[in-house]
Amino acid sequence: MTNMEQDRWSRVKGRLRSSVGEDVYSSWFARMDLESVQPESVRLSVPTRFLKSWIQAHYAERVLTCWQAEMPELERVDLTVRTAMRCAAPAKEATAPADPRRADRNDGRPAPELRATAIAPVSASHEALGGSPLDPRLTFGSFVIGRSNTLAHAAARQVAEGRRGDSVMFNPLYIHAGVGLGKTHLLQAVTWAGNSGTERKVLYLTAEKFMYGFVAALKTQTALAFKEALRGIDVLVIDDLQFLQGKSTQAEFCHTLNALIDAGRQVVIAADRPPSDLESLDDRVRSRLGSGLVVEMGSLGEELRLGILKSRVAAARAHHASFDVPAPVLDYLARTITHNGRDLEGAINRLLAHSKLNATAVTLEMAEREVRDLIRPQEPKRIKIEDIQRVVARQYNVSRSDLLSSRRTANVVRPRQVAMYLAKTLTLRSLPEIGRRFGGRDHTTVLHAVRKIEALVAKDVALSEEVESLKRQLQE
Repeated sequence: MTNMEQDRWSRVKGRLRSSVGEDVYSSWFARMDLESVQPESVRLSVPTRFLKSWIQAHYAERVLTCWQAEMPELERVDLTVRTAMRCAAPAKEATAPADPRRADRNDGRPAPELRATAIAPVSASHEALGGSPLDPRLTFGSFVIGRSNTLAHAAARQVAEGRRGDSVMFNPLYIHAGVGLGKTHLLQAVTWAGNSGTERKVLYLTAEKFMYGFVAALKTQTALAFKEALRGIDVLVIDDLQFLQGKSTQAEFCHTLNALIDAGRQVVIAADRPPSDLESLDDRVRSRLGSGLVVEMGSLGEELRLGILKSRVAAARAHHASFDVPAPVLDYLARTITHNGRDLEGAINRLLAHSKLNATAVTLEMAEREVRDLIRPQEPKRIKIEDIQRVVARQYNVSRSDLLSSRRTANVVRPRQVAMYLAKTLTLRSLPEIGRRFGGRDHTTVLHAVRKIEALVAKDVALSEEVESLKRQLQE
């Protein structure tokens, strides 16, 4: 780069700083570098794809105007993501006007533009915002409605059909369910439907992608830009929130959640448990999550399972017209495969593969043979610490608040120890988690209670029978 080009770039940066202000300039343009200057084009680079996408979407005209003050003949500014070694030539990209409404100038030539990916389907524009990948099959059209998911579907549909500026009815909308019951399907359906228009920005992120984005922004010193981008979203959709880890990431999520809700933006969240059971999250976050609409998607009933199977067969026949699954086979699958929707889809895929590869018709005998490993025993009931506290309090005629209090009278200490023992033996919660759920006690207190009850049960027949009775009540 020549001295003249360097001086010109310095003047452009000065104009840009004056135009957007110091804070915005520091967030978005401080790490932008000049790569090359041509008579009609300039190539700039930034360190991350996220910065490139945001600058293209929001500051294209501003950057171009600042350059044209130095080079009136300039037609376009190319923006690329530089590699760590800055040696590979950037791939040639398709171009699209920064603002489609200004696609043509008065002189008939194409409008000056910041180089960007071409105007593309919803998935491309969504990924440009830094969203997690979307599955084109997961739309409202392919979602099968049944008794267990009617409310969740209706709430998700209401969110997807909203318009910018509408009052938000449920915020946040929190959907929880076990594995394979349709949470991700609903969240991606909201994203597809919400992004099908041009007026709203709907961003779908897994908790893992949110964590990755925040950590990457910290490493590249673009954390302020990352926060500003998220808070500019109209509908933020977060999947698998139970995987959100790290104090700094959780704090940033909390700030983002509060900022969006306070600004009247919609937040949709899915997890495998209700907010109160997300023990790794701060109390303030769990309280805010529970303040909106919390909806559970229950297990799939047989009628709903049959509907899902028919839907998957119809989807398969769109590509394999000769594929057919007789009604008795569908009934058998719906009756015996009870675990989740993914197993149902897997069963149809197996029958399709066997039928096509072996050129044989699907029969009941073949189905019984091919899907036998998908027929799982019924899972035991998942017991919650709140359930244990409630049942123990009732058994010993004390209140749940007594169990969580610091009281050390004999009529409270023994029930509290029994409840801690049951929490350790009937749940997968760790000792520190159990202690926190019992009034913020230390894990050593829980360990002492567990060992104490274990020793008493071994020699006290009456207590042993009481504990077994409590276990039966909780497992029924």
